[in-house]
Amino acid sequence: MESVTLYRAPTAVADTDAIADWLDARIEATVSVRDRFLSLHGDSELAESFAEARVLSPYDRETGNTMLGIVRYEERALESPERAGGVIYDGLAVQQALHERIPESERSLDHLHVPLLDRVVGTWGDHDGRWHKRVNVLGQPAIVSVPGLYEAPAKPEQYYKEQQKHALLGGGAPPREVLENEVEGEFLVEDDPRTTEVIKGYVLQTYHYLDTGEAFCDDEGCRLHNPHRQPGVVAAQLRAPEFCPEHAERYCP
Repeated sequence: MESVTLYRAPTAVADTDAIADWLDARIEATVSVRDRFLSLHGDSELAESFAEARVLSPYDRETGNTMLGIVRYEERALESPERAGGVIYDGLAVQQALHERIPESERSLDHLHVPLLDRVVGTWGDHDGRWHKRVNVLGQPAIVSVPGLYEAPAKPEQYYKEQQKHALLGGGAPPREVLENEVEGEFLVEDDPRTTEVIKGYVLQTYHYLDTGEAFCDDEGCRLHNPHRQPGVVAAQLRAPEFCPEHAERYCP
């Protein structure tokens, strides 16, 4: 692979430039950063593409609601990303929509595009007949969902109990500090200050897949591992060593 382009997510706490610097020190490809993909390559039909990719129910494979009000919502979300939220999108459908908007001269697999998105994406599980939120969707372009980092890997059961308790008391979602004090275990929450560090590993996974054809690493302590629970994310992305012996040979600077 010759080059990797990362795209900023302006409403997220992820520092795209810091992620690019980290990646650049570990791979041979040239790494660059551009502004938000949805702003640079958006067009009059992109809002409808997002409307078509909406997940309607956790247990319904069919997606999409292109009623005028929904399309208008997606138009507003594209113009003002801070207004988006509360929706899950079919990650493969979004990936296809973004692929069609990559300039033709840059669609080669020698040039990986990695938009950091402020949307939650998911993939359908044929094994259990339901949608599963994802942190990343591998391929070209490779999507990395920043809110997916907080929502996709499962948190400790006590976390959800505390959420319910605060909701019943009319307090809405409890602050991060409250959850960290009241819930045992390690997990990330919205706008977590560790977001940038963790996203680095998920971006590297997208490069590794396109460059080698290998999806994820089975070693739970490697940054190429893809855990399904939050404590596993912390262990893989925030604990030393960064990589298993095999991948350390390839990616340790």
